[in-house]
Amino acid sequence: MKRWWWMALMGVASLAHAQTDVRFDSLDRRDGAPVALTAQWFAAPGTEPAAAIVLLHGCSGMFDRQGRLDPRMREYSAMLNAAGVHALVVDSLTPRGERELCTQRTGTRAVTMTNRRRDALAALQWLAAQPRVDAKRLGLLGWSNGGSTVLAATNQHHPEVAKAVVTPAFAVAFYPGCEADLKRGFEARMPLLLLLGEADDWTPAQPCRDLAAKADGIKPELEAYAGAYHGFDGNRPVRLRKEVPNGVHPGEGVHVGMQPEARERSQQRLLRFIARF
Repeated sequence: MKRWWWMALMGVASLAHAQTDVRFDSLDRRDGAPVALTAQWFAAPGTEPAAAIVLLHGCSGMFDRQGRLDPRMREYSAMLNAAGVHALVVDSLTPRGERELCTQRTGTRAVTMTNRRRDALAALQWLAAQPRVDAKRLGLLGWSNGGSTVLAATNQHHPEVAKAVVTPAFAVAFYPGCEADLKRGFEARMPLLLLLGEADDWTPAQPCRDLAAKADGIKPELEAYAGAYHGFDGNRPVRLRKEVPNGVHPGEGVHVGMQPEARERSQQRLLRFIARF
C-alpha cells in the first residue's frame, strides 16, 4: 500500500492544515437575495493545484453540541488532506436559521434538498475558482442527508444539474436516502460510489440498489456492509434515536452507530475510489 494511503487510513489529524473560515453565495435565493453560506476550508499540503472535495453534512448539521466542527468532518478532512486532497466543509443549516433536520418529518423540513443541491453546486464553483485547486478533479462527499444531496447534485434529471457550469469528476455518498431520485429517475455523468449499511433502518439499502440498477448513464458503484446501521463509519456505539420520526418504522426510532468492520472497509474503499482521480 502506498505510504499516503496508510497515513490517510490512520486518520493522521496532524497532517490536516489549519482550518480557514470562508463565505460564498449559494445558487439558492431567499427574499430575492442569494443565501450567504459559511464553510470551513482545509487546504492540503503542497503548492501545485490538487483535487478538492466538498463535504456535505447530514441532518444533524455541521457542528456538535459545543459548536465545534463535527468529529466526522474533522476526521475526514484530515484523511483527505493526508491523501493530498483539499476539503471544503459546507454548512447548509445555520445560514438558514436551523440547527438540525433529523427531528423534522420528511416533506416538512425547513431546509430542502433543492436548497442543499444549490449549495453543493455553488461550492463546486467556489472550489473551481481557487488557484490551488485543479478544477478538473473536483468531488462531492456526503453522509445521510448530505449523501442524498450528492445524488441530487449529480442527477442529470434535475435541469439545474444538467446546466451546471462546474461539475464534479466523482462523487461518494454514505448511506443516502435514495427514494426521491429513484422515483425521479437517475442519471450521472461521473463515477459515483454508494456506501451502505445492510441493517440501516433510517435510509435503507434496497432503494439505493434499485437506483443503481435502473440508473441511466454511468452506473453507480455500490458496496454494502452486513450488520451495519446508519452512521456505521462514526466513532460512537450504536444507539436507538427515538426522537427521529422518519425511517423504516415511523414512530419507533432508528438505530445509529459505528460498526468497526464497516467503518474500516468503507474508509479504505473511499480512498481507493478517490485515488482513481
